[in-house]
Amino acid sequence: KPAIRFNDGAQKGSHAGIEEKDFFTSQMVKDCMMKVQPCVLEETVVIEPGFEIRPYYAGHVLGAAMFYVKVGEESFLYTGDYNMTPDRHLGSARCDKLRPDLIITESTYATTIRESKRWRERDLLQQVSECVRNGGKVLIPVFALGRAQELCLLLDAFWERTGLDVPIYFSAGLTERANWYYKLFISWTNQKIKDTFVKRNAFDFQHIKPFDRAFIDQPGPMVLFATPGMLHGGLSMEVFKKWAPGEQNLTIMPGYCVAGTLGHKVLSNGGKPQVIDVPASEGGGKLHVKCKIKHLSFSAHADAKGIMTLIKQVEPKNVMLVHGEKHKMEFLKERILKEFGLPCFDPANGTTCYITTPHKVPVSLSAGLLNRKRSREGNEDSAAPTVWTKRQLAPNPTTPLLGVLCMKDPKKVKVMEPWEAAQVFNNPECHLTFRHSFGNIFDGIEDLSNNKEELFESMERLFQTEFELPVSRSNDDTTQSLCVRSVQLKLGHAGVASIEYSYKDLELAERLWTLLCRKLGSKATKLPTPHGNTKPPIKITPVSTKVKEEPELIAPSSPTAPPPPTPGKVPKIKLEPA
Repeated sequence: KPAIRFNDGAQKGSHAGIEEKDFFTSQMVKDCMMKVQPCVLEETVVIEPGFEIRPYYAGHVLGAAMFYVKVGEESFLYTGDYNMTPDRHLGSARCDKLRPDLIITESTYATTIRESKRWRERDLLQQVSECVRNGGKVLIPVFALGRAQELCLLLDAFWERTGLDVPIYFSAGLTERANWYYKLFISWTNQKIKDTFVKRNAFDFQHIKPFDRAFIDQPGPMVLFATPGMLHGGLSMEVFKKWAPGEQNLTIMPGYCVAGTLGHKVLSNGGKPQVIDVPASEGGGKLHVKCKIKHLSFSAHADAKGIMTLIKQVEPKNVMLVHGEKHKMEFLKERILKEFGLPCFDPANGTTCYITTPHKVPVSLSAGLLNRKRSREGNEDSAAPTVWTKRQLAPNPTTPLLGVLCMKDPKKVKVMEPWEAAQVFNNPECHLTFRHSFGNIFDGIEDLSNNKEELFESMERLFQTEFELPVSRSNDDTTQSLCVRSVQLKLGHAGVASIEYSYKDLELAERLWTLLCRKLGSKATKLPTPHGNTKPPIKITPVSTKVKEEPELIAPSSPTAPPPPTPGKVPKIKLEPA
């Protein structure tokens, strides 16, 4: 079994691992961008023979994609950031039932199940509306791509309905540039945005304008979308330091905040007034936070329910959790193991994880083997041997095939008939003949001696008319014999019976023996098979066993090997349990 090796460097929090540092230089990023190759969603890109990738819609932000990668027989799905809940401008993540060896999924909200999206939108609009009507300022720290556009659409539509004349601003720079891309790539948004494009571009906001730093100290109510989203620098921190001391003001945190950032500190005491230390990089000192603090999650990451939904949809063989906090990942890991029974891994940053995967070997079947083995139809109790009818070949995956596994090349494995294998390897074919004798098995059956001839006549007619197989019958004073191909069935005096057959006619022998037992009303309808797949219904004690072994054969490739025997005389092995 081959192993897949992964090196995880995408985890939040203090999960034990190597020290966090800058793994990549600016030049490395530029060199990487020179190799970028665009592709269409759900398009299979073949890098080289046996190495292919396929992107799937992730719904996180504009252009976000999950990637399915297949190398040889191994495959995995790397989700990146994704969202299983559709929002105002993007749809939910979608993926085929890929059944990969591994899924690598984010776990940002591993223990969180968010409330209804409609309820969160109503709560946000109510909080903002109350604040600006009371003359306060509203600061909404957001990331430039994704949540900024989502909330701008929400407030712009609300302002349009209510007629509020309070100015709404978004920070110039990255957000303004991201809006331009949203206007350009309307085809990546959801159907509702595409439909409104007939009248106007939904991202041409009617009530939202770019922000100028001169507006920070401007009196009067306003709403500002500022970056970055965790208050760890930039315009959002600068504005927060100005507006935080005002009790009438409001700060809404709509996304995730990593431990150690100013946003995390602000939310740590439940939004109550507090004094926090400003980082030295931002001027240092103490900041008295008196404004109202609200946390309404509009994050575009999948919550715990979304992660479980994707795993159920994709049906992987293994799960790896990344991009999360240690204790939350451990909780989700236990839940995945309990609900799906899948091996789950949560490696620390910089550690190497080995995952064992099964390796499939394609095997081809010869035409001779398939022509011999036809699917069984009907139930097992049917008296008609359907395996010998003239119906079209329809292989049943649950029916075992008996053949010889041949491999001349590691990449070409074939199962074929014994005589075909003998020809391929230039070896003589050996035949096994089995003989079962049963004493007093039909004791208690009335007039058996008088009915034997009539019984065998009816069986002869059955095989000749319905199954179109050549049948020969013979009898003497004490024994009746019936021969069908290599199967020879004998019924003697006092209920003594015997059946002899070659291994290739095993199924025919089983059918013939079952037919005989049913016609005589015997409970012993199962024939003891050589491969031991079924147990005989009665205990049979063999009196004697005779085994004739074939002569020792030396491989023709050996330098001391004699020439192979002529195919005219075939050695036989005969087993005769009495």
